[in-house]
Amino acid sequence: MHNKFYIVDVFAEKKYSGNQLAVIRNASNLSSEEMQKIAFEFNFPETTFILSDDINNNGFDVRIFTPKEEIPFAGHPTLGTAYIIQNEILSSPDDKVTLNLKVGPIQVTIDKSLELFQMQQNQPSFGQLFEADIICEVLSITKQELDSKFPIEEVSTGLPCIIVPVKNLLVLKKIKINREKYFDLVGDLSAKLILAFCSETYSDDLDLSVRVFVDYYGIPEDPATGSGNGCLAGYIVKHRYFDKTQIKIQTGQGYEINRPSKIYLKATENDNGIDVFVGGKVIKIAEGSLII
Repeated sequence: MHNKFYIVDVFAEKKYSGNQLAVIRNASNLSSEEMQKIAFEFNFPETTFILSDDINNNGFDVRIFTPKEEIPFAGHPTLGTAYIIQNEILSSPDDKVTLNLKVGPIQVTIDKSLELFQMQQNQPSFGQLFEADIICEVLSITKQELDSKFPIEEVSTGLPCIIVPVKNLLVLKKIKINREKYFDLVGDLSAKLILAFCSETYSDDLDLSVRVFVDYYGIPEDPATGSGNGCLAGYIVKHRYFDKTQIKIQTGQGYEINRPSKIYLKATENDNGIDVFVGGKVIKIAEGSLII
């Protein structure tokens, strides 16, 4: 039996940048154990499995695996999988695609004029605050290199993330994860991702620079993290980082590992919470068949 697969770059402005994703079609014939082995074989930050080409409950059933385990939600797999559904599965492409994920249904909208895939994430929830000393030990930086005007905070729009504001790009670039301290920190936490950011950027078309570390899932550093940047968008609005209750910005991630990415963020505070939208471009790199 053969399963068709595709490789795409997500949050990429050109080929061989952004975050790599493998997408497997008609995967209902695969067991969870087989999916995990396939994800480990590709060894991308995530691999997704579209269970069927047929719509179920108004969407497509999709599972997401890192090289180490299944996760309920992630940003770039959602957008990259929507791209494959839009371009390879639907006979009449629509401007909306819904993915049924472990976290629930996520709708992706497609702006064809900009070639932009965008999703509304769950409204952010805000968790515990962290002491600077603990985080600095994990990141191998000093307390003076943190941006102390803003807190270190756990945020989730589906996959919890620890948000760490630092002073500038020099500090962001020098971060080196102390793996022992990292695993000590996240062992009992729901948040396994650490996102550090600053307002100094690599280019004028960006508003923030970001790095994300996810060694728990077998990804020492992620080139582009839709879930983490969604958490960041909620954090930025909550704490008035730009002195606004509404933002429309672009973040740059992956520069330090030669996978530059651009992530489009929108967030608005309202009476019910904070609405968060995350978008980016997707480029198909390859396709083939798995021999099962």
